[in-house]
Amino acid sequence: MRRKLSLITMLAAWLLATGSHWDLVQTFAWGRMLANYSQTMPLAQAVKLTFTPDNLCGLCESVSEAKQQQDAALPSDGTGFGKIPLVCQPVPALFGVSSPAETWALCDLAPTVRERHPPPVPPPQTLV
Repeated sequence: MRRKLSLITMLAAWLLATGSHWDLVQTFAWGRMLANYSQTMPLAQAVKLTFTPDNLCGLCESVSEAKQQQDAALPSDGTGFGKIPLVCQPVPALFGVSSPAETWALCDLAPTVRERHPPPVPPPQTLV
């Protein structure tokens, strides 16, 4: 139960951090507009009218303003606060592991920046 709760909490935090909640609200607004329009006109015309940018409902306008405010709040001055650097941490020993030398992390498999070779200049040519 505790694991499920932590997974749900993590998923909700991720969705809120990426702004996906505005996409859910926008989808709800489109569904409501489509349902209202389809009562008085054919479905094809209702779909066309729903997704026309000139015909926004109040909820669509609110979502648009909120997304613009969210984008404006992101740091763009190059300080790096907008991204979180991911660093591989040592993995604790698991059951049955006798020495720390036998533990490994996924980042141990990927080459580090120092181990990478520069790309060949000029790029290799293919013969046809």
